Amino acid sequence: MAERSFLDRGFADTSMSTIAAELGGSKTTLWSYFPSKDELFAAVLDSKIAHFQEELDGALIPTGGTEAALSRFGRILLRKIMAPSSLALHRLIVAEAERFPQLGRTFADRGPDRVRARLARYMSEEMEVGRLREGDAAIAARQFIALCQAGCYLDRLWRPGIVQGVDPDAEVAAAVRSFMAAWGPERP
Repeated sequence: MAERSFLDRGFADTSMSTIAAELGGSKTTLWSYFPSKDELFAAVLDSKIAHFQEELDGALIPTGGTEAALSRFGRILLRKIMAPSSLALHRLIVAEAERFPQLGRTFADRGPDRVRARLARYMSEEMEVGRLREGDAAIAARQFIALCQAGCYLDRLWRPGIVQGVDPDAEVAAAVRSFMAAWGPERP
């Protein structure tokens, strides 16, 4: 209910009173769980991200090698961020972050930063065993995520309602090929 309220009204126009009324409970009860609208928004983000984090962790298992793990990770990432509710949330954050900087920080801390950090840990492990070139794992993680998002995600984000003929699986496959060309192990 709170998520829907934020997405429908925006952060600025969503009030704790309105959410309490929609839930059919008292404002006092809602305030006892969430002392501020910021904390309620953070809880909404946490609920959306928890299962996603587990899926990403499961993708980064060594089965099939580095390319297979990155392919799994990329497909899960694109499926999540291209979901209509995720696109709506991203648009909301972009629209409101200038007026409410804590909103952008909360989103970044709980979403993209966690995803990048998890991928960077995996890449660091792959670098240590020689399956990826040595380098800054955080940069490698940012680059891989950017490659995954470069095509169909950005089209969908900025052109709502237009369904592109782009295949997200093909986008991820291209991202993995490009990434491995740059970060794959050096050939003898």
